[in-house]
Amino acid sequence: MTLTALPVTPEPTGPGAAACADPVTPTWYRTSPDVRLQAIARAARDDYPAWLSHVKAASACTRPVRLAGTMATIEAATGRLLTERATADMPDGVIYKPCGNRRASVCPSCSKLYQNDAYHVVRTGLVGGKGVPEQVATHPAVFPTFTAPSFGEVHTRRVKRHTCARRTDCDCRAEPCHARRDLTVCEHGTRLACFARHEADDARLGTPLCLDCYDHAGQVIWNLHAGELWRRTTIAINRHMIRLCRERGVPDVTVAYERAGKIRTRQVAPIRLSFGKAAEMQRRGVAHFHAIIRLDGFDPEQPDATMPPPAELDADDLKAAVDHAAATVGFTTDPHPAQLDGWYIGWGEQVLTKVITMAGRGEVTDAQVAAYLAKYATKSTEITGHASGRITADTVGLYANRHGTHAERLVHACWWLGRARYPRCTVCRTRSDRYDCPTCANRNGDDEPDLSTYRRLQRWAHMLGFGGHFLTKSRRYSITFALLRGQRVEFRRVQNAGPDRIEPGETPTTLVVNFLQFVGAGWQTPADAMLANTSAAMAREHQNAARQALLAMAA
Repeated sequence: MTLTALPVTPEPTGPGAAACADPVTPTWYRTSPDVRLQAIARAARDDYPAWLSHVKAASACTRPVRLAGTMATIEAATGRLLTERATADMPDGVIYKPCGNRRASVCPSCSKLYQNDAYHVVRTGLVGGKGVPEQVATHPAVFPTFTAPSFGEVHTRRVKRHTCARRTDCDCRAEPCHARRDLTVCEHGTRLACFARHEADDARLGTPLCLDCYDHAGQVIWNLHAGELWRRTTIAINRHMIRLCRERGVPDVTVAYERAGKIRTRQVAPIRLSFGKAAEMQRRGVAHFHAIIRLDGFDPEQPDATMPPPAELDADDLKAAVDHAAATVGFTTDPHPAQLDGWYIGWGEQVLTKVITMAGRGEVTDAQVAAYLAKYATKSTEITGHASGRITADTVGLYANRHGTHAERLVHACWWLGRARYPRCTVCRTRSDRYDCPTCANRNGDDEPDLSTYRRLQRWAHMLGFGGHFLTKSRRYSITFALLRGQRVEFRRVQNAGPDRIEPGETPTTLVVNFLQFVGAGWQTPADAMLANTSAAMAREHQNAARQALLAMAA
């Protein structure tokens, strides 16, 4: 059963029923600011059923992409042009394509599709299927959560004992935020105490007790280097597991490789770690990672195969390796004019690692982990109160304020630190972006610091300094999004092929070559968006009702 758009206007039913005569609507209805008049103008047109069928693929999207051009059908064997069709002959003269945005706050429909794909990508790496061996379900796997350190006290909500059925709808009584006997006052005159029992939707959650005491610069620097910290953590986990292999007598395997035209060999441990990671933006505006780490074996004769790990290693060893890496991995960034000693980047104290179990037993299951990571794949910085596109020099004044809210100060810190200028020359006091003074050629130090990393802060100011993707995985963990999208395209092609259906996996005899260009984004009028989204909503209700009926019949 596939999702199709349903008509939102009544159709003639019963034998002998005839459609009503097309009403005559004034032409100014199309340009009227009233959405109702725009909808009347669209629904009264003769091509309205064709238009509704034409926008079916993007009917649920809030901001579809409009493409214009020609589409040619070519014979695959000879390259002969069979047919050619132009978008000018279609309703509205364009093709509507879903935007594909992963953010739920931007497009709920496309983000839901992305979330479903992310669920299958994550869960396939735990239970197998879709080309991944099912034996991965027996491999040791853990679910660690890596958090950032504290950059200052913030308003928080803590519940010691939950009595609710679902954490998403938690209404349990929270503890006081920051209850203190001594009413400590900071150097800025702010009382560092809060006796409120915050609700889950309290706007103060995540905001500092004192905005002036909070280390906004250190937080955006941590967000910027979070990806590098994760890379070093995976290396430390892998080295710890290799050391355990050799301590327990697991024999190494010989791997051959080529260098300088010669074949060389080396000894490696017969293990491989596969990772899947999702980043979650906390209310305070700092990212923390939820990861899946799976232990696999390694066979040099089949380097691309997923092999079972050695029997001497289990999930407890993998958990110990994760905890050891989280406690020891850290580094200092390059010098910056605002911090000549650099910033220390490391994980916070709240690192929790759980063992993943299968078949619905244990502390955390494969389905729970997959759903948890897929949920955060569609989130961004909305929870912090900041939501914007790419920030430029013309728009930074709208979002950055040195003395503004918490989110505005974070954006200001990104923009200010991203300028990455050297201090004034110690001789002629000239300021320049160069390490050696262009006026007197004086060098401001012995070692030239690298400021290229800090200049990325301005590019990622809209993400509060975090420039990584919110869902990543290692190459051999599971399938890819491209594979799922390709299977979906092939399925739809088979469904729409007509009488001469193409079997899945069969090579088509004709090729469709599109010569399309971008002409705009979004629906042409608010009425078009209302009619298309309403049609898609009716189709979803129809599909859900049919699914429930099939489940009832099967039961």
